[in-house]
Amino acid sequence: MADYDEFGYFQENLDEWDLAPREIRVRRSFVAVEGLRQVSALVWGDGPPVAVLLHGSAQNAHTFDTVALALDRPLVAVDLPHHGHSDASFYGPRAVLEHARDVALALPELIDPPRLVVAMSYGGLVGIALAHEHPELVSRLVLVDITPGEHVQSARAVTAFVNGPESFASFDEMLARTIAFTPDRSESSLRRGVAHNAIRRGDGRWVWRHQQHTIPVRSADTSVDLWDWLSEIRAPVTLVRAMGASSVVTPQDEEEYRRRRPTDEVHHVLGASHSIQSSHPLELSELLRRWL
Repeated sequence: MADYDEFGYFQENLDEWDLAPREIRVRRSFVAVEGLRQVSALVWGDGPPVAVLLHGSAQNAHTFDTVALALDRPLVAVDLPHHGHSDASFYGPRAVLEHARDVALALPELIDPPRLVVAMSYGGLVGIALAHEHPELVSRLVLVDITPGEHVQSARAVTAFVNGPESFASFDEMLARTIAFTPDRSESSLRRGVAHNAIRRGDGRWVWRHQQHTIPVRSADTSVDLWDWLSEIRAPVTLVRAMGASSVVTPQDEEEYRRRRPTDEVHHVLGASHSIQSSHPLELSELLRRWL
């Protein structure tokens, strides 16, 4: 793969989704959260950001590129700790409460709170903790194909992909595995996604960005019942559920969500994959417009 330019792919996003040409203003920002550790984010536009975007496990802020381009509004897309360009977390790549604390420390430097928080998959669990523990930061929480349900069966394929080989001999090997796992996406979009999420180690082998860090040195806190926290969030909450084969939200999950949040909204996106922001970014963008 040629030298990576994270801002060099936006025209491909525009062309693939027939979005009108426009001046694209985006920069990468870093905020210190603990000692020398930093949380990184993509800051879209020049005005005060109107929304915060949190990606899923093993992803990064660029997963929302097409959504950000379609909305064409000032936004902040965060790289969760241990992912993307953010530093490693002492607690590893999955530590909901600890990652939410890092995000809570970073957001006041990036936005004028409270703001809409759009949180996908694992990022949605972080979003629940963020909205519960730091209500001053969140005006509305949009959960993208996630609830606190166990997701053991429905997420098995996703988990197997994320926990796949520790490293790869080449970029093309990573891309081939991604294409095989996601046959309904264009090769160009998957190539972009892998480019944003892959890094070459000093030994020449390739790893996902969330795999480049060392083994966690602290145990994450798993004592909280996120269903209870979801029930207690004071801000409005919306569930956007994918209705394709890879969705991890089951009918039982949705039923429990409706029981816990009886006055809040649920939206279905027909045919969408678990990563709605990738498979159906324009539909997700149109939903988000109503809350912006």
